[in-house]
Amino acid sequence: MKSNFKDIINSETPVLVDFFADWCGPCKMLAPILKQVKDELGDSVKIVKIDVDKNQPLAAQFQVRGVPTMILFRNGEQKWRQSGVLQKDDLISIINQHKN
Repeated sequence: MKSNFKDIINSETPVLVDFFADWCGPCKMLAPILKQVKDELGDSVKIVKIDVDKNQPLAAQFQVRGVPTMILFRNGEQKWRQSGVLQKDDLISIINQHKN
């Protein structure tokens, strides 16, 4: 998973990683918002969901203490991160800031 994850985030296209858990209420609220973001931005963003229960070493590596935690990567670098649910328009503007 780890080397694969490195390949995924090492991309010119911004990659939004959603660290989530099945038991997490706010994570369930975030899922349809992420779908709307993807529908609106299309190929200009990649959205990857990581289940913290199934990928504990990865969650630990990025010091994910609470879910949902979203981290935006570009060219393998962390550009932004936040825990909690954000609205679609806020997420889109954050992603757009990191496109170039």
